[in-house]
Amino acid sequence: MTRSGADRTRYIFVTGGVVSSLGKGIAAASLGVLLKERGLRVTLQKLDPYINVDPGTLSPLQHGEVFVTEDGAETDLDLGHYERFIDASLSQDNNTTTGRIYRNVIDSERRGDYLGRTVQVIPHITDEIKRSVRVLAPGHDVVISEVGGTVGDIESLPFLEGIRQFRQEVGSRALHVHLTLVPYIRAAGELKTKPTQHSVRELMQTGIQPAVLICRTEHPLDDQIRAKIASFTNVDPAGVIEALDVDTIYEVPLEFRRQRLDDFLLERFGVTAPAPDLRDWTRIVERIKAPARGVVRIAVVGKYTELVDAYKSVEQALIHGGIANDVEVAIDWIASEEIERGLDPSFLAGYHGLLVPGGFGDRGIEGMIAAIRWARENELPFLGICLGLQCAVIEFGRHVAGLKGAHSYEFDQTSHHPVICLMDEQRNVTTKGGTMRLGAWDARLTRGSLAAKIYGSAEISERHRHRYEVNNDYRMLLKAKGLAFSATSPDGKLVEMIELPGHPWFVAGQFHPELKSRPTRPHPLFASFVEAGAALALGVSEPKTAAVGA
Repeated sequence: MTRSGADRTRYIFVTGGVVSSLGKGIAAASLGVLLKERGLRVTLQKLDPYINVDPGTLSPLQHGEVFVTEDGAETDLDLGHYERFIDASLSQDNNTTTGRIYRNVIDSERRGDYLGRTVQVIPHITDEIKRSVRVLAPGHDVVISEVGGTVGDIESLPFLEGIRQFRQEVGSRALHVHLTLVPYIRAAGELKTKPTQHSVRELMQTGIQPAVLICRTEHPLDDQIRAKIASFTNVDPAGVIEALDVDTIYEVPLEFRRQRLDDFLLERFGVTAPAPDLRDWTRIVERIKAPARGVVRIAVVGKYTELVDAYKSVEQALIHGGIANDVEVAIDWIASEEIERGLDPSFLAGYHGLLVPGGFGDRGIEGMIAAIRWARENELPFLGICLGLQCAVIEFGRHVAGLKGAHSYEFDQTSHHPVICLMDEQRNVTTKGGTMRLGAWDARLTRGSLAAKIYGSAEISERHRHRYEVNNDYRMLLKAKGLAFSATSPDGKLVEMIELPGHPWFVAGQFHPELKSRPTRPHPLFASFVEAGAALALGVSEPKTAAVGA
């Protein structure tokens, strides 16, 4: 930028209308990519209208995955998109909810900060909303804030009022981007702009005039449609952006660039910056759309497979592993309860890898254990994540170490062999929100282990979200029976990774490696897991992982 400092930060507010799930998070992240590639310092933020303080206590089947940041914040899954697209680690300041806003205001009232005054939505709640945006300004040229929900929802009104006031206070340093739907009516054979007109009119009734309209559509917008939308919404025709469905979300920045959206935004801000270099991004898209080495089939056996968003980061990390190996990763989502209801685990013979992801509660656990046993006995590449590691330890304890009835204390408190137990510091915890082992923790890798080879390092840092750990009382026995503990906490007290020497690829981590994977920098565990799957799929004895830029 031509000028620097928090007082010169630009702000982009992204809202949505007509229907939910239009892709505000991907749109915001794509804007972030384009601006970052032009040399600007960019951060993104999600403003969520629900009253929960954070999504940590919400069901993944209702809200999707909980994305955990380096500093241990449990946040909306859109922060995962933000991190993956702009390749930056975000923090608890990048996700704000109605619950958190109200809690901060009420805490201030209890301290006496508003002594003598009536606490109201305006100005106190809206001031706190504006403060949550401003806190991100230092060190950034552009702050992109996505408002969750849909214009017209009663829950979103305080946020809309807050960003309206914000625009009034900073003037031309803030602008609004609005996502709408332009549906195609098959019977009439034409696109309909009326939903977009009504959505913008609803937004304008709150005092917000969008500078850009991003129109989700199944058919291209011709010049006549663009002109019509622009005329009815007071938006410059150059600011009417077509958002067609694409083969991969990583193609969206390229589509926005093709329509010069970033040029339009910077022109409105009065900012000059070099053109973006999207060559690496283009190579990523090419590898996803036309991989050169074939297909690797991965079975994900988990608890929440009915909603893929519950495992959004796992899905994307597997795709990144495909990018690293120049293969297509075909993912099948299998409910572990189906195995409990009679699905023979031998169906895994049709796959090149098994992944068991995280989760909470005893539903479907025996199905995961049965799948892991089949993978262990039949030398199928296996990656376990968090609960996946715990199920692998239980399976090994039962069927290799001879610990009859081995289980996790979380699921069976009467087991004679609780090979997974509650962390000491969790024993007296009575509240649920934000009380697990959360965020980035260091681990030390065992020299000569497969994990150390994969990471190429003696120490790692990974993000956690769990309450239970491998029971240290059983470590000596499990090790004697052949289970290798390939990573521990720096003090050696907590097991971080396990593996099976002699198995082609059997690795599990107590952490969530998917949270740190990027399309430009696939996580080494996922890259190696897919590489092992590719070796099985393609009959390659010594597969070589390809660099993204190769």
